[in-house]
Amino acid sequence: MPDDRTIPETPLFDRAGSIKGYKMNKMAMALGQPDNREAFKTDEIAFLDRFGLTEEEKTAVLARDWHEMVRLGGNLFFILKIAAVDPTPITQIGAAQASMSHDDFLYERLGKKRNG
Repeated sequence: MPDDRTIPETPLFDRAGSIKGYKMNKMAMALGQPDNREAFKTDEIAFLDRFGLTEEEKTAVLARDWHEMVRLGGNLFFILKIAAVDPTPITQIGAAQASMSHDDFLYERLGKKRNG
């Protein structure tokens, strides 16, 4: 029986997702501490290994594949802490979540003029 709560191409963050993404979310929350942000910037792979992330999770984090991180159980509010380290504009993350280019997202969702 289909789940009435599903939205096409949108991962549902529920208890199962929370359990699945626990290590990735714990890693992201650790970035709230300055020492951890510095460790992440110095050697991302070593930092991710400290939290026991799977290869799939590490690949998503290293690529800053926001949509994939959410699909793997990442809570967007937690994984946004990764964006604060780079820094990545929140609109770029929104575009990734909507499967749109950044310019299209700015134009279609925020009414900004297109570049060029």
